[in-house]
Order: sequence, then C-alpha cells, then structure tokens
Amino acid sequence: MLEASHLIAEKVEQAGSPAPHAMAASLNPFTFWFGLPDMASSWFVSPAPAPLPRSAPAANAGSFTRDACTEGAYALFLPPRSKKPLSLLLMLHGCSQSGEDFAAGTAMNEAAAKAGFAVLYPAQSARANASLCWNWFQPSHQQRGKGEPAMLAAMTQRVIDAHAIDRGRVFVAGLSAGGAMAAVMGEAYPDMFAAVGVHSGLATQVACDAGTAMAAMRGVGPPAGAAPTGVPTIVFHGDADDTVHPSNGARLMAACAGNNVVIDHRRIEEGGRDSTRTRYRSEDGGVIAEHWSVHGARHAWSGGSCTGSFADERGPAASAKMLRFFTEHSRPSKAR
Repeated sequence: MLEASHLIAEKVEQAGSPAPHAMAASLNPFTFWFGLPDMASSWFVSPAPAPLPRSAPAANAGSFTRDACTEGAYALFLPPRSKKPLSLLLMLHGCSQSGEDFAAGTAMNEAAAKAGFAVLYPAQSARANASLCWNWFQPSHQQRGKGEPAMLAAMTQRVIDAHAIDRGRVFVAGLSAGGAMAAVMGEAYPDMFAAVGVHSGLATQVACDAGTAMAAMRGVGPPAGAAPTGVPTIVFHGDADDTVHPSNGARLMAACAGNNVVIDHRRIEEGGRDSTRTRYRSEDGGVIAEHWSVHGARHAWSGGSCTGSFADERGPAASAKMLRFFTEHSRPSKAR
C-alpha cells in the first residue's frame, strides 16, 4: 500500500501563484496550451468560471495517495475495500492543473467511491511542457509505444499489477488537453482501455503541430481519421466554449462511431442547465458513443466542484455520467 498523502501541486499551486483560470486569461494561447514562446495571435484562451478557494479533494471513503515511479509522478484514489476486483480510471488533467486540483474540480473521487472505481491521476511535468499540458498535438506523442502514450500506458499497467484491478474494466478520461490525450490513449491502446471519456477536448489526428492544433481548437481543419475507431466514447462539451470549439465534440463522435449508426437525441434538464444528449447506436441497439452538448456552458467540467479549477457546478454531473457509461462498456477480462 502506498504511503498516504496528497499530491503535491506543482508550479501554479505554489503559494502566491495566480490561479490557473486567471493565468489562462493573461497568456497567449501558444504559451498557455503548448508551453511555446509567445507567437503573434489575437485569439486568447478564455478563463474558466472563477472558483472558490480550493481545498484538497475529499472522498466520502477511501484513500488518496501519491507516489512516483520511473514513468513519473501520480496520485491514486482507492475506494473502500471490496471483495470484487476494482475498475480503474486513468484521469488526465488539463493545462496548468495538477492531479489534486483535477480531482477536486471533477469530484471524481466521490463518484468513484460509490461506483467501485480506483482513479489514477498522472502529473505532467513542467520539463515536458511548461504549461503542464499533455502534448497531444505532437506526432511523437500520438502513437502506441512512443512518448507520453507509452509512459501513461506503463503507469496504468503498474497500478493494474499492484492492485486488484479487473483488466476488462480499465478506462481513460480527460479534460481539454487531457481529453485530447485520452482520445489518443483509447485509439493507441484499445486492448487496455475499454472506453474513453473526453470533456472539452479534441479527436486524434486533427493536429500535427502547434499551428494545426490552434486551428483545430477554433473548429478549423480536416476531420478526424477516415475509419471509425469503434472505441466506445462519451463526450461532454459546452456549446458556449470559446477555448475549444464545440464542433470538436461532433468530430469525436464521427471518429468513434462513423456514419453507419442510428442516432437518437434527447433534451435533458439537469443541474440547472439544459443539455442535448445524443446517442449513437449500432444495428444491434448497443450504444457506441454518447455526446452531451451542455447549453450555455463554457470551458469547464460540467457538474463539477468549484473547489478546483476549470469546473462548473451547474449542468449534468459529467463524472457520474462517465462512470455509468464505462460500466456499460466493459471488455471480457483476461486472467491475471
């Protein structure tokens, strides 16, 4: 068992540092999203709704611990002990966030404690990206066995081996740049991840450098890969998001499900916001993909907690909805 403590926040969490949402408003997007030198652009990252003072993530039960391994630093939430093998969710934070901040803003630990999920929060290092973004837009970090995908897969495997994890119930989700990297992980490692959750992110193969990434964030550029991945995917995206254009949600659906699907729409009011939920079903009626367009929401985790950054307390609870979707898309487990 890992020694209990909270994940130490890096850089933006230091005393006296501005909050991530404030930093987003003051930096050129090339600097904030990609950790690159300032480049000419009139388009700036929009700040998230101003959060209340942040505190450490609190789960109703279970333990939240930190550790470091050859792959890097991470935090791990383990729910209360159970006789059944645990599900595992790899959660990838957005730019300027830490694992602790991301856990607080999404309230994922609380939802996971109820659903029987362990949650792994890797921490991007400032050496890899000055803004703590996952490098989803670089070809060297978009393939199986290379760069950050290889590191994240190895870290996930480490946790699977160390704990009673059901290998058929391992999932990945993320926010913004973390959501884009979650899509990469689902496509690169379909034998490891049974389903993917993307909040305010982008599909794979829509960018190959910082310039094309910025275009994709505006909703400009080529569609995702031609052949649908078939990896079950749930997407949340605010239709008032002016950081990552909402059209990227539709791109993710096309990348996952393709066109040979049955689509049904439903208007839902939950958490003080209206949403349109679109489900993409195969011929046998199974849900391949699910898209929540949250009306009036900006670039923030829907139904989250303002104890963390980039979180909107209004709207459907994305954490609970993702966990529900994941439990519906398990793979047959392989023997340990």
